[in-house]
Amino acid sequence: MITVTMRLARRVQPLGCVLALRFLVLVLWDVPAAWALDNGLATTPTMGWLHWERFMCNTDCEEEPDSCISEKLFMQMADLMDSEGWKEVGYEYLCIDDCWMAPQRDSKGRLQADPTRFPSGIHYLANYVHSKGLKLGIYADVGKKTCAGYPGSFGYYDIDAKLFADWGVDLLKFDGCYCDSVEQLANGYKHMSLALNKTGRSIVYSCEWPLYMWPFRKPNYTEIRQYCNHWRNTGDVYDSWQSVKSILNWVSFNQKTIVTVAGPGGWNDPDMLVIGNFGLSWDQQITQMALWAIMAAPLLMSNDLRHISTQAKALLQNKDVIAINQDPLGKQGYLLRKEDNIEVWERPLSNLAWAVAMVNMQEIGGPRSFTINIASLGQGVACNPACHITELLPVKTKLGFYEWTSCLKTRINPSGTVLLRLESQTT
Repeated sequence: MITVTMRLARRVQPLGCVLALRFLVLVLWDVPAAWALDNGLATTPTMGWLHWERFMCNTDCEEEPDSCISEKLFMQMADLMDSEGWKEVGYEYLCIDDCWMAPQRDSKGRLQADPTRFPSGIHYLANYVHSKGLKLGIYADVGKKTCAGYPGSFGYYDIDAKLFADWGVDLLKFDGCYCDSVEQLANGYKHMSLALNKTGRSIVYSCEWPLYMWPFRKPNYTEIRQYCNHWRNTGDVYDSWQSVKSILNWVSFNQKTIVTVAGPGGWNDPDMLVIGNFGLSWDQQITQMALWAIMAAPLLMSNDLRHISTQAKALLQNKDVIAINQDPLGKQGYLLRKEDNIEVWERPLSNLAWAVAMVNMQEIGGPRSFTINIASLGQGVACNPACHITELLPVKTKLGFYEWTSCLKTRINPSGTVLLRLESQTT
């Protein structure tokens, strides 16, 4: 959601060298990441569903009863997450975004759900979601108002944290509109983090702190990681290829700053998956899924699970791709290189495996052939001396056994991606 006031505006090497490098990489991977928020949560990227991109701030339940922000919508989504296999593959959090509130707090200063659209209240909804084996996320804002103009949490951090805990909330998305200064913004995010922990309830803390900080100064990601489980860096994703591309471009341009800070307990959040909606071609949907896995991003879908295609559902529930996203090593991937509009991204995985994504950013013409030296992948160690390579996307295919000195040739559709998993053969 984008409104702003400061008010903050929003919205190749010899074999001996390679073996030595392999040992060095393993040693460095054992070094703990920066100290993270100590709430024991988000040890792998959060997975779930979030209403914003698909349903936005639709509060007109008379004209659009099936797409307005209401308890009915969330109960229907909870039913589908339970019955259609989403929960089983890891999509656990059902998250409410902006526009759930009544326009005013109650007489005791507490937030209220809109009584018409959420007549049973958030505590009831949380119990319903929990009965389905899922967890409930909710939205609030660090400033004086939410981005859509509902009551903000400024001055009420402790009250709101206790209320969310009492309701049984499991995740808080904390936006950053309507702050008067970057100091107020930072202090508010810290205060709410401490207030949530003080409740004694396990509540994942999703921040937008760096997004609102970037226009004024470079965020201190080490500090942000100490308070947040994941954090947004870029503006809202739209249901368009241009939007997805802009996020990937921002991440690759800033990867030296953001990649090393990510890890178990704290993740960079490039925003929602818009797979299954209207704006992306099939190849572009593959690209978003593949790159969000490479980036160790929270997988928070924003779509209509009542009307999703079988193809999009299969992509979002692809266990091999989810396994890359949820890999317990917890290292974020990065852009290795770009040449002639082909981007090569890679990510280290547990058990010496690697994920590699080759993206054809050219949007004219047909599929393009691309050949890559195996020795150039995985910091030179992924296939030393050899590896098994499996293509996971677009179609799962066992490509076979490759030696370190060999090459891999593939074809990539315009704005599409080929996602590979490389399994090391050390003997």
